[in-house]
Amino acid sequence: MFIDYAKIIIKSGDGGNGAVTFRREKYVANGGPDGGDGGKGGDIVFVVDPDVNTLIDFRFKKIFKADNGNNGSGSHRQGKSAEDLIIRVPKGTVLKDAVTERVVADLSNDNQSEVVLKGGRGGKGNSHFATATRQAPNFAQSGEKGIEKELILELKLLADVGLIGFPNVGKSTLISKVTEAKPKIADYHFTTLEPNLGVVKSEYGDSFVLADIPGIIEGASEGVGLGIQFLRHVERTRLLLHVIDVSGVEGRNPVDDFSKINEELKRYSEKLSQRKQIVIANKIDIAEDDVLYNELESLAKEKGLEIYKISAATGMGVKELISRVSEVLKDSERDMRTSKEWVAVKCLKSGKIAEVLN
Repeated sequence: MFIDYAKIIIKSGDGGNGAVTFRREKYVANGGPDGGDGGKGGDIVFVVDPDVNTLIDFRFKKIFKADNGNNGSGSHRQGKSAEDLIIRVPKGTVLKDAVTERVVADLSNDNQSEVVLKGGRGGKGNSHFATATRQAPNFAQSGEKGIEKELILELKLLADVGLIGFPNVGKSTLISKVTEAKPKIADYHFTTLEPNLGVVKSEYGDSFVLADIPGIIEGASEGVGLGIQFLRHVERTRLLLHVIDVSGVEGRNPVDDFSKINEELKRYSEKLSQRKQIVIANKIDIAEDDVLYNELESLAKEKGLEIYKISAATGMGVKELISRVSEVLKDSERDMRTSKEWVAVKCLKSGKIAEVLN
């Protein structure tokens, strides 16, 4: 089961208390204070695990607590510090504060780890508080309490290209033709209920990751249907392929479909609405005439967008489309690597990348 959203509570460990003890040995009349310090509480650490691809583990376990540090003891013996609590998540997971919705960490790199909550420091033993005038302190410092926080975990797929469009326009058929992905395909709406990922290999030997985003519908940006759950996965893509049914079989108007989907993208994220887009006129093989296609083509030219005429079912025009997508991705990567913004982001620590990107 693909789970891309979870809400959990995390708590770092408390620090151990410092000890109040005094040196007691034969023939030593007035042994001084020798209380040891408490150990540090465990940190909460999130780690990207390449073997995990869903947040399903967080559906059943909601509370994660690190161990507390041990208390100090006599003879200046320090309490043992607690082990850090490692929480493994899939690549592409964004951690948000459930109260403020501020991004706490963006775990989008291989083997990335982030300390989200620090464990409490151990308290100092009474030996630290001895002075010339106070030679037998009968108190010690308590350990620092750990921190508790409620987090939202959102998994955003890391794909180069996202397929968008209304339900039943042929997105799943297309991804099944160009990748090894095997999505459920049927002639009814909302066949696909979760995103599918596949790797596309072009004729030139290069490859890119394609995501089949389940059918976005009108009102999706406001949570209609599975709304935001679907839109979230388009955010990281570099290129959008807008699949539109131009066959007229279902009575759909391609121009209206184009406008409605783009309006939802804009309502969800202004930045997302400006993402580079290629229009795909699908099901051309069963279209009665070219009227609907011509209307969509005119709109695409007006918007300055490329448009490709294909049939995902028969494979017509698909090879040419994939070749063009590969070229666009190469150009965008080259532009990105020469941009000042990209250089600045690379110079920042991983913990600040999310702030720059947002």
